[in-house]
Amino acid sequence: MKSAKLNKYAKSKANCISECLIALGGNMDSHAGAPENTLKAALNRLGDLNVRVHAVSAFYRTPCHPAGAGPDYVNAAARLGCNGTPHDVLELLHKVEDEFGRKRLQRWGSRVLDLDLVAAENAILPDVDTLERWCNMPREEQLVSVPASLILPHPRMQDRPFVLLPLAEVAEGWSHPLTGKTAAQMLSDLGEEARLGITLV
Repeated sequence: MKSAKLNKYAKSKANCISECLIALGGNMDSHAGAPENTLKAALNRLGDLNVRVHAVSAFYRTPCHPAGAGPDYVNAAARLGCNGTPHDVLELLHKVEDEFGRKRLQRWGSRVLDLDLVAAENAILPDVDTLERWCNMPREEQLVSVPASLILPHPRMQDRPFVLLPLAEVAEGWSHPLTGKTAAQMLSDLGEEARLGITLV
């Protein structure tokens, strides 16, 4: 439910942040090796670029969806200290993805490295209405629609156990600015079945 109070959380492109949450994933080898090695190397590379890695979750193996579409994924989450706007952070994440050979040929397809900006403090971007529309968008429409701008928090995080499970480990003090729910609460809402097949690496 929308509230006038939410407007105080909406931040513009110009607003700088000091901390953000990211989800990491991959299911193809890179020059750093297997996916788990790639995720570790990517975090080290972010450190080289003056991003402070405050916390990293355990690494989880997640079945590729749909079944048989590719190798299992390795997923994790991290809490980063940063200086700049959310758009600056996104640009840096894309730079690191490119350095590890990420090719953006297919949405939700196999990939060497995926670094998703999940949240930037309690920022809502670009606005409450757009975030709500994308959060409530049917999956079929998501497959063919591409956002025109950065949307935060990530509009599909509440549907993804492979994001929420590691995120709950590194973001205990964060809650969704639209719903007020923590990552652990959103994970609980999905039920135990959502975690089936997700195992520690």
